[in-house]
Amino acid sequence: MFNVLFLCTGNSARSILAEALINDHRIGQGKFKGFSAGSHPKGEVHPLALETLRESGFTSEGFRSKSWSEFARPEAPRLDFVFTVCDQAAAEACPMWPGQPMTAHWGIPDPAAVNGSEAERRRAFREAFLTLRRRIELFACLPLDTLDRLAIQRTIRDIGSQ
Repeated sequence: MFNVLFLCTGNSARSILAEALINDHRIGQGKFKGFSAGSHPKGEVHPLALETLRESGFTSEGFRSKSWSEFARPEAPRLDFVFTVCDQAAAEACPMWPGQPMTAHWGIPDPAAVNGSEAERRRAFREAFLTLRRRIELFACLPLDTLDRLAIQRTIRDIGSQ
């Protein structure tokens, strides 16, 4: 089982969507335990993130907006992969993660920042969800037990451009 952390600034939308996706048995195939966190957590999960999950047939229960400092503590799960999913978190100085996990930036526009009609806001969340789903499906299909660390690192960085 690989531990995967998805980071964003607010931990209210994109990173929550990613956590839900990788923890779903249809996508993560039981090979991953996903987590999410933020550098400056909002303190609550965006309602449209939860609605997007429900409407797509994924669980929307048990999510909370939390700080990445929870995962930098000695008692935190040992991380194998850390993905930033927003530009702000990618530019910030991240904590030193115990165990030297592999990292990549998978930037996605912030659906919570969309100002527009309700339909436009829902579309932004749906687009973020679909982009994350595609990337996580590609990641979950990697033969991680047969690739060397350098090949994995190169591939997970490439996934972020898809």
